[in-house]
Amino acid sequence: MHHIATARLQLRPLHASDAPFMLKLLNEPAFIANIGDKNAHDLLGALRYIEEGPQASYRKHGHGLLLVERLDDGAPVGICGLVKRDGLAYPDIGYAFLEQYWGCGYASEAALAAIEHGREQLGHAVVVGITAPHNQASIRVLEKIGLFYQGRIELPGIDGDSCYFVPPALLKDQPA
Repeated sequence: MHHIATARLQLRPLHASDAPFMLKLLNEPAFIANIGDKNAHDLLGALRYIEEGPQASYRKHGHGLLLVERLDDGAPVGICGLVKRDGLAYPDIGYAFLEQYWGCGYASEAALAAIEHGREQLGHAVVVGITAPHNQASIRVLEKIGLFYQGRIELPGIDGDSCYFVPPALLKDQPA
């Protein structure tokens, strides 16, 4: 797995040593409300999430969620990366950031870098996005990075329907 750098951030693979940060992120009220409860309520649960989620994805697909750190001080601020989801033909851009870092532009900066890396290094010409219909912050990020709302879809393993966002090349013709 490669490291990805932007002007302010570094994206790198998650390691077992990141379990304390992941425990905090996975248990923030906004994470649970917008993404779901990952049953990581202690360090062992956070470690299990890292091993069975991102690290398993790295091995199987060559990509997955990466830890996002600030370059200036090394502080972990969130996770971001390409995710292969059942029911989607293309990788999905996934991200989650500690609430204290919302509004800093980190999500869009990291997402654009992950998408560019996926296109240039991994051959993924198309990356899509999904989010819960009530997650306005995530909707704004998806729009900011150039994806367009295409409708709602149901995906295996996700409760309820999701808003589906696509790049311009995949937009369906809209009736006049």
